[in-house]
Amino acid sequence: MHSRKKGKSGSHKPMKKEAKWVEYKPKEVEDLIIKYAKQGLQSAGIGVILRDQYGVPSVKLVTKKTVSHILKENDLYSKLPEDLFNLLKRAVELRVHMEKNKKDYQSYRGLELTESKIRRLAKYYIRKGLLPKGWKYDPEQAKLLIR
Repeated sequence: MHSRKKGKSGSHKPMKKEAKWVEYKPKEVEDLIIKYAKQGLQSAGIGVILRDQYGVPSVKLVTKKTVSHILKENDLYSKLPEDLFNLLKRAVELRVHMEKNKKDYQSYRGLELTESKIRRLAKYYIRKGLLPKGWKYDPEQAKLLIR
């Protein structure tokens, strides 16, 4: 929506619906997920580590549950949804950058687009009940949430 790119890119899910070559049992994979969550990693980062270092192509193929579901079962999932948290983090970093570089107008545009995405996503999560009804985006509050 906000870029000049077309098409889709990125990695694709494995074709097979089973991962017979994985040496880890579902309980071992869950323990790894819990270990990395306690270190402060988010679900996407945990999935990348499991894929690259442990050879687990998809947590769902092995455990029949997603990383987020496992984290929610163990009360390790964050209060804010992960995508909203990442957008808040980007907005805070852009605001810090803008304080140092007042004339960087392209970053002003990027900040406007990021904050627009935050507001749209927040509206969706309020509708779904994942955020409280009165939740509003505030740059100062975002700075406190991130740090």
